[in-house]
Amino acid sequence: MRLRYAFRLDPTSGQRIALARAFGCARVVYNDVIAARERARAAGEAFPTAAVLSKMLVTEAKKTRERHWLGEVSAVVLQQSLRDADGAYRNFFASLKGARKGARVGAPRFKSRRDARQAIRFTQNARWRITGAGRLLLPKIGEVRVRWSRALPSIPSSVTVIRDAAGRFFASFVIESDPEQDRSRLGEPDLDSVLGIDLGLSHFAVLSDGTKIDSPRFLRRAEKKLKKAQRELSRKQKGSKNRAKARLKVARTHAKVTDARREFHHQLSTKVIRENQAVAVEDLAVCGLARTRLAKSVHDAGWSAFVGMLEYKAKRYGRTLVKVGRFEPTSQVCSTCGIKDGPKPLHVREWTCTACGTLHDRDHNAAKNIKAAGLAVTACGAPVRPEPLLAQREETGSHGSPPDARAA
Repeated sequence: MRLRYAFRLDPTSGQRIALARAFGCARVVYNDVIAARERARAAGEAFPTAAVLSKMLVTEAKKTRERHWLGEVSAVVLQQSLRDADGAYRNFFASLKGARKGARVGAPRFKSRRDARQAIRFTQNARWRITGAGRLLLPKIGEVRVRWSRALPSIPSSVTVIRDAAGRFFASFVIESDPEQDRSRLGEPDLDSVLGIDLGLSHFAVLSDGTKIDSPRFLRRAEKKLKKAQRELSRKQKGSKNRAKARLKVARTHAKVTDARREFHHQLSTKVIRENQAVAVEDLAVCGLARTRLAKSVHDAGWSAFVGMLEYKAKRYGRTLVKVGRFEPTSQVCSTCGIKDGPKPLHVREWTCTACGTLHDRDHNAAKNIKAAGLAVTACGAPVRPEPLLAQREETGSHGSPPDARAA
C-alpha cells in the first residue's frame, strides 16, 4: 500500500526564491498544455500526444527567447507538470464516459499564480536525496531543512514540495508500506472485537460500547478570531502590502483549524483501528447534509475525512471496515427487541420502546444497530473491504527538531 508522509520544510530566503521559480515554471508548462489542446479542439484536430507536447513545450521552448527561463529549473519538474495535465484530461474523459467513480470531474482549467496551493514533484530521475545531516537535497534548489517527526519506514519513490495558502512549505514523500511490518507494529486485537460508530453533531461519535466522544468544534471555537481577521482584511486596500499581510493572517488561522481537526481525526481513527478487528460505520450523505441549515457544523465535524482515514487504515493494518447503508433506520429500531418504532425529530434524544419498554439513548441505540448490521454483513461474507486507494497522507506530524540521520 502506498502512503504519504508529510513533513514541514524550513527553506532559506534564497531557496524560497528558487522554489517560487520552480512553481511558476511548472504552472506555465501546465497552462501551455491546456492551451495547446484547446487550440486543437477548436480547430477540430486530434489532441497532440504527450510526447509531442513534451518536445514542443519543454525541449524546444527552452531554446526560444520567450521560454528560455524554463532551463533554470529541473527538467523533471516540467515533465511531471506535463504528466499532471495529461492525467487531468484522462480523468475528465473517463468521467464523461462514466468509467470513473465518484463525482463528475470538470475539464482542466488554467492555473494561477494566486492559487492557494502550489506544488512540484521530484521523482527518482531528478536525483534528489536525503543527506546524512537529515536535509532534503533538491536539484537547483539546494539542501532544505526538514522538521523530521519520525523516521521514514522505507525509501521513498518521489517527493512533492507543497506551499499552502498560509505560506508554509511541506515535503510529501510517497513510500510503499510493508503489510506484515505494519500489522506487527500495531498489534493484533481480540478477534471478536467489533465496534459500531454513530457519527453526529452533539457528540462527534457515539460508540456501541457506550463511549461518547465530544465534538471539538474547532471552527466554532476559532470563529471570533476568524471574524476579526477577516474584518481587518476587508478594510485593507486591494493590492497593498498590508492586505497581503492580512490575507496571510486569515490563511494561518484557517490552517490552524484544519491541522487541529486532522490531528483529532488521526488520533481517534488510529485508536479505533488498533483496538478492534472490525468496525462498522454509517455511510452518511455528507454532500446532502452540507446543503442544509447545519452546513457549517457538518463541515466542522469532518465526517468524510474521518471515515476515509478509517478506510485506509483498516486496509493497511488488516482490519475490516463495514459501511452501513444511509437508509438503514438505525435511530428508529429498538436494539433490544428489533421493533421499528418510527421516525423521531432531532430534538428527541431519548425514547422508550413501545414493545419492550426499554429506555434508549438515541445515539447509543443507533451505534448498537450499526454494529449489528456490520456483524450481519461480515457473517454473510459480503465484500466489505475497501477499494484500492491513492497514496494517503499518513498520521505523520510536521513538528519537532531534525534528527541526525534518522530519515536517511
